[in-house]
Amino acid sequence: MPIDYDDARRLLNHGFQSLTDRLLSGEPHPTHPLSRRFDALFTSRTQSYREVLLGCLVARALDASINITMPYAGQGPGSFNGRTLDERVVNPFLRQNDIPCSRGAYLAVFRRSVSLSPATRQGLRDKAGFDALLSILESARTHTSEGVRDDVLPYALYQFWRLREESRVNLVIPQRLSLQQLLTLSDGLLKTRSGGRVPVLLTVALLRTLKDFFQADWEIEYQGINVADAAKGKAADIEVRSKGATILAAEITERAVDETRVRATFATKIAVQGISDYLFVLSGDAHIDEVLRRQTQQYFAQGHEVNFVDIRRWMEVTLATLGQSGRAMYVSHLTSLLGEASTPKALKAAWNSSVNTLLAATS
Repeated sequence: MPIDYDDARRLLNHGFQSLTDRLLSGEPHPTHPLSRRFDALFTSRTQSYREVLLGCLVARALDASINITMPYAGQGPGSFNGRTLDERVVNPFLRQNDIPCSRGAYLAVFRRSVSLSPATRQGLRDKAGFDALLSILESARTHTSEGVRDDVLPYALYQFWRLREESRVNLVIPQRLSLQQLLTLSDGLLKTRSGGRVPVLLTVALLRTLKDFFQADWEIEYQGINVADAAKGKAADIEVRSKGATILAAEITERAVDETRVRATFATKIAVQGISDYLFVLSGDAHIDEVLRRQTQQYFAQGHEVNFVDIRRWMEVTLATLGQSGRAMYVSHLTSLLGEASTPKALKAAWNSSVNTLLAATS
């Protein structure tokens, strides 16, 4: 049966991005009645089996009339071209998202025109892995296309997500980036739903760049995402210290900053800890309530300056001012932060994908 490969790409990309967004936002990891079968398949020594599964699930999700036990065109009624689906959709999807995968065609593990049925089991070395594959495929065959899209395929994508989290993702580090290229990459990262991680990393990289460029005696401390400032005795997400004193506290926010929030921040952090310079770094849909203009003047009169800056504009002006050497420092600091073990693999993969797309467009 013919498959619309554009639809197949959209199905995988949307499903994986939606899953990643949910997990980075702190939602619980999904469960499934066939979780043991999935675990057996994804720990199998034959990684092609899990890639075959993905191709079959995509085919079934697009067309319930497809016989997913016949992945070779011309095998019989309902058969489909699994090799082309792999070459055009499945393998590029896995590589684009830095998920460990086979270098060649996933069907190469089988002899030509083999059916995915118990009769094939006898000639295979990895019978346990193949049994797990057959069990999941049989479950998929009992589902409608909608059922596969809503139930089996999402859990398979979660297993691929887990696989990437357990693997090593090497960052692509370009030798040289123009200001516009660097802003394009940063814009791409900022559009990635990260639970607030991206703007924190971008801000820390920018502050570290300023420290190195001007050889400042700063100590830059930042804390994990969703860690309560008060619980850690911190004034903000990021603190810049000089000679033991906090000279700048920066709060990274992706939501609106209104008078109520600023008053609470002043009462619980700024005034209590004697912070003279407090900065709200705005990202995403964050914006400023104009009432704050008058409010912050009252704080200034009391010896506390509260300012607001849009992260994208701040980056553009700063990196334009620091020149090529400053931008090289920034790339070094940003990729160092992205490369840390605590950084989710999804963000590393998002960076790699953006860099590869950018380089391909300029080659």
